[in-house]
Amino acid sequence: MAEHISIESVSKVYLGGNRALRDVSLDVAAGTFLVLLGPSGSGKTTLLRCLAGIERVSSGRIEIGGRPVADSRTHVPPDQRNLSMVFQDYALWPHLTARDNVAFALRRRKLPRARAREQAAAMLDRVGLATLGERYPNELSGGEQQRVALARALVADTGLILCDEPLSNLDADLRERMRLEISSLVREAGATTVYITHDQAEAFALADQVGILERGQLVQLGTPEEIYNQPATPFVARFTGLSGELPVQVRTPADDGMVEVAVAGPGPVRPFRARGAGLPPGQATALLMIRPTGIQLCASHAGEQHLAGIVADVAFRGRGYEHAIDIAGHGRLTNVFAGTRTRRGETVGLQLDPAGCHLFPAGPALAVGAPAGNPDTVAAGQHT
Repeated sequence: MAEHISIESVSKVYLGGNRALRDVSLDVAAGTFLVLLGPSGSGKTTLLRCLAGIERVSSGRIEIGGRPVADSRTHVPPDQRNLSMVFQDYALWPHLTARDNVAFALRRRKLPRARAREQAAAMLDRVGLATLGERYPNELSGGEQQRVALARALVADTGLILCDEPLSNLDADLRERMRLEISSLVREAGATTVYITHDQAEAFALADQVGILERGQLVQLGTPEEIYNQPATPFVARFTGLSGELPVQVRTPADDGMVEVAVAGPGPVRPFRARGAGLPPGQATALLMIRPTGIQLCASHAGEQHLAGIVADVAFRGRGYEHAIDIAGHGRLTNVFAGTRTRRGETVGLQLDPAGCHLFPAGPALAVGAPAGNPDTVAAGQHT
């Protein structure tokens, strides 16, 4: 049976005063696939380890299936929390075959050895490893080892599965195939799943709910669509993929949450609309954060552009071309997609779609184009 999870005001402070978690609260319905997303140092691994019982909470409370497992006085050990884990480094017993590694998860159910091996073999078949059950971990590829680890977690038939960046050691093609397998197998099992990653594309592809952590705090929780279309903070917007950022002048607020703005500085100043429900009243300037879906190329002489720039680079991506555009006085916008190639050095117009343009109060900003939709780049620049 899938487990309901309640996390109330959980904090974790390590020796030396390093505060890894700051009053994190989460309520996860039974059967939900929750992805915790954040850069290195954001606290996502610490939160998973507290949920698993590997770490003790400093304050707050955790319940699994309505049962308290962690608070200031209680700490239920991992093997008594009705959960299983899939680790980044597989964590397979090197002296056991693939089938025996999977069967090991059934020991606490005290099944006869023959029955446990039978169930393990059936689970290996489900993950596509029916013929490799007698191989040892060092005789398996990374993807095959990860399938064994997934089979071990599923065969335990617990109500909660925790996944600690299970795809980070795999190459890009294998990551995609394993992502699909994890999604289908875990959902078929019906367990509640908490999965951590620093890859926003992976998070959006897998999750029912996404929780974004920044420096130990949960800064937004929502569906992938809510996170992408309504980022709560500049950090969330940057970490989940931008073409770039521009200073803008606020013209006229609208009743529907849209605000009329114009790009500050030289060049075309044709007003356009952007999402600005969170701007304080009377705000005269703002920071415009542009999703790749919120910008497209147009002819520079058509009179329809909100911006003009020069093509700095172009890359073929199979389905079309991604352009990097230099905007005079504002830096560079990246990930500007078009179905046809535009030559380097050519002047182009840019149209902005309100649905992909988000306004925040003006303040310190990254260099325009720095995120480029790449969370790893942001993480490397902001966290250690």
